[in-house]
Amino acid sequence: MSMQQQIEEKLAAGIECKHLNVVNESHMHSAGTESHFKVIVVSEEFAGKRLLQRHREINEILKDELANHIHALAMHTYTPEEFTEHDGEAPQSPNCMGGSKVG
Repeated sequence: MSMQQQIEEKLAAGIECKHLNVVNESHMHSAGTESHFKVIVVSEEFAGKRLLQRHREINEILKDELANHIHALAMHTYTPEEFTEHDGEAPQSPNCMGGSKVG
């Protein structure tokens, strides 16, 4: 199973999602390893929760992956109403500035 599939399955099992999209962005950052991802999670469960609480929930679900496999995880968490306000879109990820690109 790919890391992307593993992330999708764990998030779907841990959060009742109205929308879930896991994007492998490793090609933008690393040489062939599955280590950079963006998740877009839309759930009623996020209602009344601050952004930090939402991200902590995802971090807890993916704690093994974050500790051992994932280098970077961009999280975009919305209630269904918030997602509608953003026209069903999450921000684009910036280009990688790591390693030799900084300077």
